[in-house]
Amino acid sequence: MKIPGPPPLDGLRNRIFRYRQDHPAGGKSEFVRETFCLSRPEAREKAREWFTEFPKAAYWTEVESWRQVDGDRIEFTMRRLPSAD
Repeated sequence: MKIPGPPPLDGLRNRIFRYRQDHPAGGKSEFVRETFCLSRPEAREKAREWFTEFPKAAYWTEVESWRQVDGDRIEFTMRRLPSAD
């Protein structure tokens, strides 16, 4: 009895290609994003400024991502809606 190999991937490749054509990377987002790289205390203060100026309840403000780089520096991205409609 012969063991079948993996199924052909042509259909999947075509679907991925069509999706990428319809949804290009870096497409329009409703959110405003800004990335910072600051010392840990400065990063905390900057995040507080954003939450004060753009309250979470109205703007859906959040720290979208963060990571520690070069010792005690924090690289982070803040995200919010453009207006509080």
